Amino acid sequence: MLVLRSLAQTPHLLIQQCCRQLNTTAANLANTVPHSKWTASSLRTGLIARKRGMTAMWDDNGARVPITVLQLENCQVTANIVTLRPDRSEYHAVQIGAFDRPSRTTTAQMKGHFRRARVPPKYIVREFPVTPDAHIPVGTTLSAVHFVPGQYVDVTANSIGKGFQGVMKRWNFRGLRASHGVSISHRSAGATGAHQDPGRVWPGKKMADLIFVKGAVPGADDAHVLVRDAKKRLVTLAKTHQAVGAYEKVLPKGVDDLPFPAGTKELAQNLPAVIEARSKRVTSPFVPRE
Repeated sequence: MLVLRSLAQTPHLLIQQCCRQLNTTAANLANTVPHSKWTASSLRTGLIARKRGMTAMWDDNGARVPITVLQLENCQVTANIVTLRPDRSEYHAVQIGAFDRPSRTTTAQMKGHFRRARVPPKYIVREFPVTPDAHIPVGTTLSAVHFVPGQYVDVTANSIGKGFQGVMKRWNFRGLRASHGVSISHRSAGATGAHQDPGRVWPGKKMADLIFVKGAVPGADDAHVLVRDAKKRLVTLAKTHQAVGAYEKVLPKGVDDLPFPAGTKELAQNLPAVIEARSKRVTSPFVPRE
């Protein structure tokens, strides 16, 4: 299935020709063209998971490793998207839906969308940009084997709300003096306006309101998170190492290959129920160094 977006300020005849061409391209990419192996120039789709909380594991040397548990539930492909950009280049994406929802709580428009994809209604639908060789047939169920133990991933979600926060925590302001000349306002923002001219607070002034949290896995428990191949530590490094001929460094140490175009439910049936990555620690943390 193909999702086409409107092309603004384009003649009607040209739109029909583009739609016909994109429809054929998407159908061939997702259903008829055999998929090759993953390369450094490939960009795979991501998955939609639910954060269940944090726990810990211990490696062979007894070192404690904090981990976050992410749960997958009926993560299925609902559409393959091909859109022409203003510069006439093609934008490719795979639309993923996850977590089944009752039909009675689904809008009529989304019911039709899921019916065409032949998948149950979903609570959350997101699209992930991919390369033209990474399209997946509509209706495919993805599995946790999509990610290989030892690889890096990016996790995106809405961070936990912290309420009202001051400028020192939000914007890393220095604050006022802690000793002389300041009374009960050490963490205040200081002056926020200007003099008689312009006599107002400039739009975009950094003031206390919200907070941005940097963490391994953001979001509250049971929040939906988006998980994809790490852009910096996997995708970009792979392209750089391949360009200079360092093929042994294209993937992280201990990772031989990535499921391509995706790790499906059928692939998971041929693999062990639990797949672990070997710890990078080679010595015991409890043995003093000589």
